[in-house]
Order: sequence, then C-alpha cells, then structure tokens
Amino acid sequence: MFRRRLVLAALAAPVAARAETSLIDALRRGGHTVYMRHAITDRSQADTGRLGDRAGQRNLSEAGRAQAEALGRALRSLGVPVGEVLASPVFRAADTAALAFGANRYRIEPFLTADDYTHDGALLAANIARTRQRLAEAPRSGNDILVGHIVPLAMVLGRSVAQSQFPEGALAVFRPGPAATLLGILPAEEVIAAAG
Repeated sequence: MFRRRLVLAALAAPVAARAETSLIDALRRGGHTVYMRHAITDRSQADTGRLGDRAGQRNLSEAGRAQAEALGRALRSLGVPVGEVLASPVFRAADTAALAFGANRYRIEPFLTADDYTHDGALLAANIARTRQRLAEAPRSGNDILVGHIVPLAMVLGRSVAQSQFPEGALAVFRPGPAATLLGILPAEEVIAAAG
C-alpha cells in the first residue's frame, strides 16, 4: 500500500507541474482576470471590522510583505502582462497590491471588501455579484488583478474553499466570458519558484 502511494504521488507531481506551467503560459498570453488573495498575514492580530483602522486589522507580516514583493518581481520576470489592478480597502489587500505592483499602480474597489467588514447582507450580496461580473469582463490589456480575500472567492464560486486550496498570496486564474471560468489556482511560492 505504501509503495502504491509513492507511485501515485510520483505520477501526480508532473501533472501538477504541467498544470502550473500551463496557467503561467496562459497568463503570459494575457486576457485573464486573476483573483489574488492578499499575502501572508500576522495571525496574532485580530480584525475588528473597522475599515479605516489599521491597528484593528490583521495586517501583513514581514513574511507577507516579502511574499508580495517577490510575487510582483516573479510576474514581471515571467513576462506576465498586468492590466488593471484593483484591491479591497482592507489594509492587507491594499498593501499586497502596493508591494506587488506599485503604490500608484492599483485602485481601491469597495466591492472587493472582506465579508467580515461588510455588515449589511444586501451590500455583501451586491459585492459578490459585482465581483462575479468583474471576473467575467475581459481585460483591456494584459491580465487584470483583483486583490481580495478567501471567503468572497468561495461565495463567488458557490462552494467552500479551504485555506490549503487558496493560501495567502495565491492566484485564482479566470477566463472571462458570460460566466467566468476558473482555470486553476497558483500558490504564490510556485509562481516565485517558476521565475527562478
């Protein structure tokens, strides 16, 4: 049984590597919308649900700041063209966008706000609907990047999404169209590794 598991694991690794390579190749061609989760956060900090209060939010850790910068460098090194960059107003998402793409390169979009900062059910539903709509819109150039949070992505997909499936810093790659299609998820570390 153990030997069979080793064989299956060995066979799965090249398949996963091919999937990651094909997603990176797709991003190099442009025309996709990426829902990016904010980079690694300091889990010792608690969220208060107050948008303008940095001290009352879970912010990026030093590892997260380094991850965001490295991810931005990797995308540039890999030749991934970036179109519009939109970010949640929650500091960890806005900081990720600034560190990865440049402080003057992104725009805050309230529809990307984390669910625990949206205290009105109707507003949350409208935000999710707008996120779905935005994922379906074709970029004008390159790949558009939406920097947000895990729970809103799960709500867009209509299913639960585990932390292990969409870790901090990960990129969910969508093909725009009448109904945006999720092509796959790239963990940040794999994108960074692919850039060498």
